[in-house]
Amino acid sequence: MKQRVQPRTLFICLSLLCLLAVWLSLALGPVSLPLFDTLRAGLRLMDLPVSADGLQQAEMILGQIRLPRTLLGLAVGAVLALSGVAMQGLFRNPLADPGLVGVAAGAAVGAALAIVGGAWFGGLPEAFAPYLLSFCAFVGGLGVTALVYRLGRRDGQTSVATMLLAGVAMTALGGAVVGLFSYLADDATLRTLTFWNLGSLNGASYDRLWPLLLVAAGVALWLPRRAKALNALLLGESEARHLGVDVERLKRELVFCTALGVGAAVAAAGLIGFIGLVVPHLVRLLAGPDHRVLLPASLLAGGVLMLFADLAARLLLAPAELPIGIVTAFVGAPFFLFLLVRGRS
Repeated sequence: MKQRVQPRTLFICLSLLCLLAVWLSLALGPVSLPLFDTLRAGLRLMDLPVSADGLQQAEMILGQIRLPRTLLGLAVGAVLALSGVAMQGLFRNPLADPGLVGVAAGAAVGAALAIVGGAWFGGLPEAFAPYLLSFCAFVGGLGVTALVYRLGRRDGQTSVATMLLAGVAMTALGGAVVGLFSYLADDATLRTLTFWNLGSLNGASYDRLWPLLLVAAGVALWLPRRAKALNALLLGESEARHLGVDVERLKRELVFCTALGVGAAVAAAGLIGFIGLVVPHLVRLLAGPDHRVLLPASLLAGGVLMLFADLAARLLLAPAELPIGIVTAFVGAPFFLFLLVRGRS
């Protein structure tokens, strides 16, 4: 038997890493702040009695730029990791990814429609402009996922294999639609579309943050309640039914939570790959397949990995900034290849 990390030890380590990642994310950037000043400014933002001497710049940077960006990174990483656990449980495959149900492709189509269509029609009034991209991406992700789920339904049953094939087909179709919009776009619009497809936490604001926080909180509260059912599903659908699990209802809940979570994350930060694949698999290697541990541990680990990836995106080419999707791909692709080689041996 392989030695597993004890859940208590794992949660303590992940919690400490999360605190460290938040502290560094608030302190470091094109304008780096002393770590102690960052801590004092953060305490002042929480209305705690701390001296304000020399903290005006730090408070402004933290309150207006760094804090919403850090919270956005935590929420995006957590919801993508939880969605990865849900999809790996649904497909009973540790290499499954949230994109398999087509939600990312649908969100990309919605965003391309908003970016290119908005340029064609001269844009919306300023009051609606900040929300157009997020709204279209969210609706596109939910719409494509609903279509994939409907294609997988037959005679009151949901075929996981059919859903997988439909998701692959819709992902290819979505890529073709985004490619068509890219071909028709002008230079400025094409640049905007390209950067959105690469993903970024740049431009985070409280207006973009609160909807994602609500969705992330809902997914984080709901999925752990289905941990025992996911454990039973690992044995197979017929075995899970004999154990009293409503398998069809569980599938609907997993697909809905994934569509809701990934749709909101993609709408807020663009396309960011490999978080939903790498984090659950890494936690599973450390702590085993028990979803009672896997779900909350993946939530913490997803937020930590996203914040460290965002730090790398900010600091590697400072003062320029890399798209965070490039950083996660550089981390996730070698890890994926490592898993393949490890599986062969």
